[in-house]
Amino acid sequence: MPKRIIVGISGASGVMYGVRALQMLSDLGAETHLIVSKSAQLTLAQETDMSLSDLKSLADHSYAVADVGATISSGSFVTDGMLIAPCSIKTMSEIATGVTSTLLTRAADVVLKERRRLVLMVRETPLHTGHLRTMTALSELGAVIAPPVPAFYANLGSIEAMVDQSVGRCLDLFGFHSAEVMRWQGLKRGE
Repeated sequence: MPKRIIVGISGASGVMYGVRALQMLSDLGAETHLIVSKSAQLTLAQETDMSLSDLKSLADHSYAVADVGATISSGSFVTDGMLIAPCSIKTMSEIATGVTSTLLTRAADVVLKERRRLVLMVRETPLHTGHLRTMTALSELGAVIAPPVPAFYANLGSIEAMVDQSVGRCLDLFGFHSAEVMRWQGLKRGE
């Protein structure tokens, strides 16, 4: 059985992280389950030329954000975890408190309670103390906070390559190792 990953896309800027995650997971043979928040639908229209249908076609299964009765809302539906890319502060905060109002945050809550991998590509800056405390609480609950930070050591030549590097490093956390990721080769030694 292929690895089964839930991909959530929330309303923070950086919808391309979620798009590339779906594309890379498909290339790696994963079964993907997609949830897109209402705010993410607005961001998708603002940041890309993709339609919601185009985005949903990248996933094996997609769910309406209001469908709290979907299979992925139950711990008995076995997954290998969930990636939220990008993850808004609102989404992060709902997950941290356990007060979930959508399938996106409910699925994340289920992943945590089942002790599965939850990776949040939090896309916000600067952060105030409340944001940092929320991240600490999530880390204590078992989530991985993985903001998309450029890897300058890789000398990536485009925004697309930087997106792939950030997404690929998050997929590493699920045991997927994409050829798109530039791996550290050690320090260059001068002659």
